[in-house]
Amino acid sequence: MLTFEEKRKALCDALNAEKCFDLIERRLILGGRDAVIFYINGLARDELTEKILAFFYTNAAGDALVNPDTFIRLCVPLTEVSVCDEIGTVVKNVLSGLPTILIDWKTPVDSLGAISMDMRGYPQRTSGEAEDDKVLRGPKDGFVESVIFNTALLRRRIRDPHFLTKALCVGDSSKTDVVICWLDTKADHKLLQKIIDRISGIKTDALRMNQQSLIEALVKHRWLNPFPKVKYTERPDVASAVCLKGNIVILVDNSPSALLIPTSIFDVLDEADDYYFPPVTGTYIRISRYLISIASVLITPLWLLCLQNPDFVPQVFRFVLQTEPVNIPVFWQLIIIEIGIDGLRLASLHTPSSLTSALGIIGAIAFSQFAIDAGWFTTGATLYMSFATIANYSLPNFELGYSLKFLRIGLLTFTYLFNLIGFIMGLVLIFVLLLTNRTISGKSFLYPLIPLHPKELMKSFARFR
Repeated sequence: MLTFEEKRKALCDALNAEKCFDLIERRLILGGRDAVIFYINGLARDELTEKILAFFYTNAAGDALVNPDTFIRLCVPLTEVSVCDEIGTVVKNVLSGLPTILIDWKTPVDSLGAISMDMRGYPQRTSGEAEDDKVLRGPKDGFVESVIFNTALLRRRIRDPHFLTKALCVGDSSKTDVVICWLDTKADHKLLQKIIDRISGIKTDALRMNQQSLIEALVKHRWLNPFPKVKYTERPDVASAVCLKGNIVILVDNSPSALLIPTSIFDVLDEADDYYFPPVTGTYIRISRYLISIASVLITPLWLLCLQNPDFVPQVFRFVLQTEPVNIPVFWQLIIIEIGIDGLRLASLHTPSSLTSALGIIGAIAFSQFAIDAGWFTTGATLYMSFATIANYSLPNFELGYSLKFLRIGLLTFTYLFNLIGFIMGLVLIFVLLLTNRTISGKSFLYPLIPLHPKELMKSFARFR
């Protein structure tokens, strides 16, 4: 049986406390007995830690120091607490931000007998409106980087005892907290158990990129398919709504968004504004988004097809044909503009906010009138690519926007190389990619269209009361 000093030394060595300036080892005397507390400076709430230590100094005497269980009952007020019997458990708790105290108990304890208390206070920003999920109506709060706070945002909206959460730990080095949330009375328990088993079975050193690393660990194949495998949301009202519908929500620590499972292309195209307006308005917004998404993929390939086959164009639509001189083939004009727009987008991300407006004006001029006057681009190429770009920004999902961009480029290439046959081949390939895309749940990405479920399909297009 180890002595108190041997246990303290073993914990100190396992935590490398002497080598880390921010890992605090504080020696104490409680009721005449030796004690030591380990915690990370910056992850423990100072005011709460001081209050609980003051409570210990006042009440830790006599029978309270007999063993860990008695100490918890008599001396630990209103905080989550657990007894740790293994050094590995203490190391995980301390590095996760849980202060852990070790006491020289009056009654010898065979195990380690340390006590971990949840007094964490992670640095975090104030909850504000999500940048990528803005709405005209509805709440303006959003997820933050703390998984505990995010879970509380869901609890605030779902006051049902059947709303359950399960915490898992992924990564040998990062030990990232992953929380699965579901409504037990409505969730698909086979899917739920499948997800729990797959997350528990992940063997990796660290989730370096948080959610994206988790998804790539869960979906190891089919990454050549550009369509998203899961839906993200930064809005707690959306996450709670899908929970109440029977879906599963996954929260990852240090990520200000949630993963929604299962998902289909109709779910990805859905957004909160559809539900914060009356049914007629919500239906119009939704159908408009569907049509704009389809048009963003087809508009430039269709225009190129018309230019390659002017005899097939009806008289009423002959205004789309090229009448001005062309110095660079139209196909290459469209490809150059696609890449140029992405260059502007990346530049705007790294431009100081005070210069963002100036960059936008310069970029718009450079890719419009100046480029046309210089003979690089035609008016038609600039117009149709401008529409496609604006249409991409109308999508609520960033990953889907890039998926449609890749499909548009592929369809353009097939049309340029093989004319009408290539255009048809490209459309078939797009349908095959939609049909073969499998999300984390393994269900069809085209549900409820394939397999056909008429009632659910109608709900995907029309917003009912």
